[in-house]
Amino acid sequence: MSQEKTVNWLKTASAIVIGFGLVMLLGTLPAASAPVAFLTDLIFWPVDGRQVVSAPETRLLWAISGGILTGWGLLLWQISTRLYPQDPSLARTLILSSIGIWFLADGLGSILAGAPLNALLNIGFLLLFFVPLWRPVRTANT
Repeated sequence: MSQEKTVNWLKTASAIVIGFGLVMLLGTLPAASAPVAFLTDLIFWPVDGRQVVSAPETRLLWAISGGILTGWGLLLWQISTRLYPQDPSLARTLILSSIGIWFLADGLGSILAGAPLNALLNIGFLLLFFVPLWRPVRTANT
């Protein structure tokens, strides 16, 4: 994959992370929480409407999670657009290590919380970044 195509892919993946963060922030507003409520219901399969996302402590966790995801997505965007073109190897290492530790922590936490479907769905996010970076960058010397 060319460097330009890799950067475009990574920008798209970063925008998706930011988008999910913004949707999670919507979960803090009762009037706009339907997408988050559906996502929560889906993750705690089966879809049965039993999950409640309106409690203040739940809305706080949506705010924190949404803020973290939005900030992380912006950081991934900046690594992809500013660092990757100058130092693809370092950018690759930073992105893959960040995505890897997120995948392990989020997946384990999801399983422990009784939401293994979320751990499975996280594979999609993992692939968003892993696919364009799966091969190390080759330099003229290798």
